[in-house]
Amino acid sequence: MESISRFVGIDVSKEQLDVHIRPDDERHQFGYDASGLLALIEVLHRMQPQLIVVEATGGYEHRLVAELVNDQQPVAIVNPRWVRNFARASGQLAKTDAIDGAVLSEFGEKMQPQPRPLPNESLQELREVLVRRRQIVDMIVAEKNRQENASKRMARQIQTHISWLQKRLAEADDELRHHVESSPIWKAKDDLLQSTPGIGPACSMTLLAALPELGCLNRRQIAALVGVAPFNKDSGRFRGRRTTQAGRAHVRCVLFMSTLAAIRFNPVIARFYKHLIAAGKPKMVAMVACMRKLLTILNSMLKSSTPWNPEHEKITCS
Repeated sequence: MESISRFVGIDVSKEQLDVHIRPDDERHQFGYDASGLLALIEVLHRMQPQLIVVEATGGYEHRLVAELVNDQQPVAIVNPRWVRNFARASGQLAKTDAIDGAVLSEFGEKMQPQPRPLPNESLQELREVLVRRRQIVDMIVAEKNRQENASKRMARQIQTHISWLQKRLAEADDELRHHVESSPIWKAKDDLLQSTPGIGPACSMTLLAALPELGCLNRRQIAALVGVAPFNKDSGRFRGRRTTQAGRAHVRCVLFMSTLAAIRFNPVIARFYKHLIAAGKPKMVAMVACMRKLLTILNSMLKSSTPWNPEHEKITCS
């Protein structure tokens, strides 16, 4: 008897899991707790799916994915935007948890994204600290903005909170440094990245934690993954302006700030930026091109395990 390839979509919320299985059109709902996860695993053992698809939901999916990976189930974590665009292209405009589960299973069947292993525990901890650091920075900026228009009494209270947040920021930086230095592999990669003029500890740690693919992909793949690769918008005789889209926004933000520094202190990036401006490129277009070139150089450095040197100017990012 020929086996059936089954694809499972799981919509994750804080309290429940909505499951849809194709092609059986079988639906289940489980509580997001120990008993619910156990019942889900039992169903999956019976079904033996070819692929399980889960959306990245900002952290809610971590426990579920950990359980699935621990049970050696083939699970892929996908970008929610891809799934919504797929649903719209399929004419599915309504949105409920049950519908989302069905869309995810269909997405898995049609697109078949590659399952990726769950990050190891140390990397997961590093990512959590990095996210917390970013939240603290955002809170400091917000408090400083409030302080500008506050009365003297309120400004003093806000300053007290800012001082407390700055201490927490220093603690987060120390913890990030400890994570990196505790691993010989990460320490070696961190040293390579920081050998590049313009790349500081914050950027290096972000790349290590949030972009583990760096050094493993080619230049076009890594640029597209971060969201600094230009895409054509042409139709017939019309030639639209190429634009960047999607990608990992938090990595892009940190890379943007590092590129600003590199334009001043990195001779390779500085010459490239001046060349683009002299050629008539808008400043933001030139900036994104420099981000892409810097990322391409870092990718090549990790791939070849070589520190920064001026010869990297010859590396093309096109």
